[in-house]
Amino acid sequence: METEGLPGWFTDLLAHRRWIRRTRPFPHIYVRDVFVPQFHRLLTEQFERAHADSATDVPLTALPDGPLALFLSRPWHDLITRVSGVETCGDVEVSLHRHAANSPRGRPRHDLSPAWFPARSPAPGAIGLPDPAIEPRTGARPDGMDARELVRAVAVLFYLGNPPWRPGDGGETGLFAESGGRDPRPAVIVPPLNNSMLVFECTPRSWHSFLGANAAARTSVAMWLHQPREQAARRWGGDRIAEW
Repeated sequence: METEGLPGWFTDLLAHRRWIRRTRPFPHIYVRDVFVPQFHRLLTEQFERAHADSATDVPLTALPDGPLALFLSRPWHDLITRVSGVETCGDVEVSLHRHAANSPRGRPRHDLSPAWFPARSPAPGAIGLPDPAIEPRTGARPDGMDARELVRAVAVLFYLGNPPWRPGDGGETGLFAESGGRDPRPAVIVPPLNNSMLVFECTPRSWHSFLGANAAARTSVAMWLHQPREQAARRWGGDRIAEW
């Protein structure tokens, strides 16, 4: 984990455990105990309050204050950019994500998809956030309003607010070598253990999905960092970007 140059108030919140780089079935990073116990407890308390009145996803922009705001901070963005090794542009989407108990399994997807943000790029050292007036997938917006088309560059899943998990409880994230066939089997299964995290670059091969069959609700913080569309097209080819 590369923390040199990041502010002390931020690095003091990290547990400084090993961040494990894996290559199968596509490059990704897995870490247990991301934050120190005291801060993880504060995150959990705010997370539970936010979901007390909501059974669906909650954009983190609706909760601008409190411990969860860390995920909207520039130090967090910069740490994820460093460990992923991907050049990003400072614009992020973050939400509190929830799968109700006994949710169905999802189809594998790779998340190399468009996202629309306000026309003005974030200032150096700042974070860019979605504008509620701009439809994030299609860019639909009021007449006369400009916007930028970006592409998801890095995906982050931080598991939070779940009951104790044991094998057989379901709700894992599956990572796939391929997406074809009626019932593709995951090559790697990531359990929803609280205070653990999965990070990967969004590429044409980063196939992943929620595996369903969860005995209890599965909750997490879902985050994407972005890149200009032309940057993604140069690297992967414009036809490899999955339109919604």
